[in-house]
Formats: sequence, C-alpha cells, structure tokens
Amino acid sequence: MTPPRVFISYSHDSAEHKGWVLEFATTLRNRGVDAVLDQWDLKPGDDLPHFMETELARCDYAIIVCSETYVTKANAGKGGVGYEKMIVTASLLERIDGNKIIPVVRQSSGPVLPTFLKSKLYVNFSNDSEVEYSLDELLRTLLNAPLFEKPAIGSSPFKPLHGAKPDRTADGLKAAMTTVAQAFEKSHYPALSVSQILNFTDMHRLKLERYLSQAKSEGLVSINSIGKYIVTDDGFTYLVNHGIIDA
Repeated sequence: MTPPRVFISYSHDSAEHKGWVLEFATTLRNRGVDAVLDQWDLKPGDDLPHFMETELARCDYAIIVCSETYVTKANAGKGGVGYEKMIVTASLLERIDGNKIIPVVRQSSGPVLPTFLKSKLYVNFSNDSEVEYSLDELLRTLLNAPLFEKPAIGSSPFKPLHGAKPDRTADGLKAAMTTVAQAFEKSHYPALSVSQILNFTDMHRLKLERYLSQAKSEGLVSINSIGKYIVTDDGFTYLVNHGIIDA
C-alpha cells in the first residue's frame, strides 16, 4: 500500500505547541503515514504560500490542528493560517464531500472549530491520557482501515438484536476459520492437520496456531486423537453466520 500523503497545518502558538505538532507528525510517519510538515519540508527563504498551495493540492488528506490560536487567526484571516484558510475553502468548494480535510482539536477548552470547518467531524487530541484512542481513530481513517466491517444485508428479518455486532476488519479468528473452511473444501479427509490448513493461507504458522487455539477454546473446532482439527457444529454455525460458507 502506498502511504497516504498528509499535509499538517497548524499555527506556531508557542514552542510547546510546535513541539507537540512535531511529535504528532513523527508518530504518524512511524505508523505508516507520509506526513508533510513545515519543520521538515521548509527552510528559510522558501515561499510559504507556494508551499501551502502545492502541498494542499498534492496531499491525500490535510490535517488542520485546531488550537485556540489557529481558530482565532483562521476566523480573522490573519497570517499564514489566513492564507491557508482561503485555499482550503476553495478546495472544499471544488470537492463537495470535503473528506480531504480532517480537523484535529488540540485545545485546553472547547472544542471549537474555525467557521469554515464548523460542519466537519473532528478528532479530539486535547486529552493526553486518551491520545492512543485518538491516534487509532485518526489512523484508521488515513489508512482506510475501519475497525469494523460493514455487514452485508441479511435475509432474516427476525435475527435477534443481542450479539448482533459487526466483524472486526482485522479479525484473526475469522481469518483462521476462513482458512479452515477453504482447506476442508479442497480435502476429502474428515480431519486436517495444521500443515494441511496452512497450505491455504499466507498467515505465519505461529499466528494460525494461536487463532486455531482460540477457535478450539470457543468450541468452533476440536482436535481428534491424532491431533487433527475437526469443525464442530458451533463452528459450522459460525461459518454460516459470518458469510464464509452457505447454509
């Protein structure tokens, strides 16, 4: 996957705030995002308006770090933030969905967004004790990795509400059970070894064994007297309910 290019806009409120933005951008790069920041990509003598305009045009996303000072400057149209506001507003007019712009709130009070971003959903980074939750939310958007899959439309209108939660997109148990189903589909044997199941996945053997162990603990598979795996009745129900095989 090509790392998403993300331009970070912020106001130079203080040395502390500038340092926080640098740590924030560094963390994004460490976690697979091509973050663009003036502290790396600009040097004395460079053209600031040209840099802003070029990067906003090139980026996949633009993160707007909304401190109190940024909001004040953007609403008043002052300084670099004011110029950038003009470009972003024009970009929003051209892109009706506007999903290129992600406000990140970093404030001691609020949250408050600039007027031109009022309608947008934001990620709140104001509470340092919850920063990992905020990073997870942001990164899942930037990397197109939602926590849950959107369920397919079912055929049973009377399926109970209890336990009706969607699958996680990175669900190792579901991946292992999918591999088990594929292995049994291609085999005439009533039970299969780990080595036989492993032929149907790129998953590391240790990871596969871990999730098979979880499947066993949840009653989805069992192991016969010679150490081979069998799909249980509960396992068959799991495969049907998760759309892995037809009923």
